[in-house]
Amino acid sequence: MQKTLNPVIRKKIRDAVERSRLEGRPLAVLFVCLGNICRSPAADGIMRKLAEEAGMKEKFLIDSCGFYGGHAGDLPDRRMRTAALHRGYHLDHRSRTIRTIDFDNFDLIFGMDQANIDDLRRVTPTLEAEEKIIPMAALALNHPEADVVPDPYWSGADGFYLVLDLLEDACTILLDEAKDSGL
Repeated sequence: MQKTLNPVIRKKIRDAVERSRLEGRPLAVLFVCLGNICRSPAADGIMRKLAEEAGMKEKFLIDSCGFYGGHAGDLPDRRMRTAALHRGYHLDHRSRTIRTIDFDNFDLIFGMDQANIDDLRRVTPTLEAEEKIIPMAALALNHPEADVVPDPYWSGADGFYLVLDLLEDACTILLDEAKDSGL
């Protein structure tokens, strides 16, 4: 059974699209996980490809980051790059940590799991910025069993492909919602 998009999340996306349109700039989306080497750079790469295929590349500003700085400047995990490449995604993002300015620069901020959401809320500078935070799994409508995008770092290859499944689903919904909102 497919789940439906939470109306509060739909409104957050539509409001963000409207703000970006009124300001004449791309919709800025940020994907966040722990180390910025698996889930968030995969979401970044998937969203970029989907936007490009839809002819909407210039309508989005897409980035990713993490909380752990130990991978700063690194490419995504080799296992994630390999799994992504099998699906046609080239992941070349360099890991970085989240910055306070990200809450000003991005319209929507997607956390991959509850720890990421909690950490985002902990470092959010304002209540208005906190409204930008959305759980990524809430958009994975074709995966009703998923309440998080799990960290595949300690799993086998299947874990990386599961993450790609969830992110492809969620990014497709995000793109569709942005289009339906007039982006």
